[in-house]
Amino acid sequence: MSNRDREVGIGLIGFGTIGRGVVRVLGQNAAVISERLGARLRLVRIADLDTETDRGVDLEGIHFDSDAKALIADPAVDIVVELIGGTGAARALVADAIAAGKHVVTANKALLAHHGSEIFAQAAAAGVDVAFEASVGGGIPVLRALREGLAADRVLSIEGILNGTTNYILSEMEATGEAFEVILKRAQDLGYAEADPTFDIDGIDAAQKLGILVAMAFGAELDVDSIPTQGLRDLAPIDFEVARELGFRVKMLGIAREAAGEGDERIEARVHPALISLGSQLASVDGAMNAVLIVGDAVGPTLYYGAGAGEMPTASAVVADAIEIGREILRGAGAGRVPPLSRPLEALHSRELVPTDELHGRAYLRFEVTDEPGVLSKVTGALGANDIGIESVLQRGPASAGGSISVVVLTHAAPEAALRKAVAEIDEWPEVRARTLFVRIQENRE
Repeated sequence: MSNRDREVGIGLIGFGTIGRGVVRVLGQNAAVISERLGARLRLVRIADLDTETDRGVDLEGIHFDSDAKALIADPAVDIVVELIGGTGAARALVADAIAAGKHVVTANKALLAHHGSEIFAQAAAAGVDVAFEASVGGGIPVLRALREGLAADRVLSIEGILNGTTNYILSEMEATGEAFEVILKRAQDLGYAEADPTFDIDGIDAAQKLGILVAMAFGAELDVDSIPTQGLRDLAPIDFEVARELGFRVKMLGIAREAAGEGDERIEARVHPALISLGSQLASVDGAMNAVLIVGDAVGPTLYYGAGAGEMPTASAVVADAIEIGREILRGAGAGRVPPLSRPLEALHSRELVPTDELHGRAYLRFEVTDEPGVLSKVTGALGANDIGIESVLQRGPASAGGSISVVVLTHAAPEAALRKAVAEIDEWPEVRARTLFVRIQENRE
């Protein structure tokens, strides 16, 4: 039987927004998928607890019920697609699928960030694949680029806008001059932000994605929950106004690189808002889009840009993974298989994180202080006493009827420990009306 007479069967667990997109992509692109695969990629079964809601897609010929275990056991299913999310039931079902000898495709970044090593080891022992392109960057093929296209390079750094919700909020705050709370509500109304947006706006989502990127780029296993994160809640319209005046934009970045010291095996990884130069490629990324800038020692800077979430972009990545596994199935078990993290599992090593106090760089500091003589010189004096050089100082205000003003200081490069110490001292003063905003300035490494 020729490959063109064969089928590769898909079983879909989780029939939410992305699951619906998978059904649509498989249907509308069936001809081109068959042409590229050399066989039919057929959706055999769907399992979801909600079997009543009309998803608005054609399910003719597809077995649809709530029995995920029966789906996994079905001999017509070659690849199990897990789209339920979370780390509880999803973890158990993925393990069951692997134990049953089924290949797995998932978009579940939380599952892989916390249990990836365990899952990949199970898959290797069972001789099956786990593919997860959609877990980072939605439809952007950044993981495939790291795993294969950049396999000959030593990755020097990763900088990325990894969360579309936060990028939308920052873009709108800059464009409209409206407060964070106003834009967040708009993002929720438009469906860009969840009812509980904590996961996005506090950097947790981006940190999980960064953990996967770090594993693939540096062969490093990190405690993802320990990646330092700083959210968006303290940013105000004045920060975008001043940033633009000074030649910057404010973006939420995930940043990773190996420690600079010779023989230092640690990894520098962090998620936080940053001021980036208007000339940076990442500065032009607006709305709910994502972008990842990867610098390799041989290839130099490479940029991966596109829709980082959404029904169809994410579904595109899920189906592309299924096609890749389908090719392996048609070639024969184990033929040409690429390790999921671009290296054998035994090449992965647990690595410690560089504490943020050891970082060294420029900073944007916004102080909210009383409008009275001597306060500005007192602020600059406290910074100088901690050996922090000042690049520029701007004053805005009075910001309110209470007579407070905003003092913005751009520092020269300094140890972060010194910057934090100075800010903590200043925040104790009676003249200070609100906690100081500390935002790092990210140097252009393109």
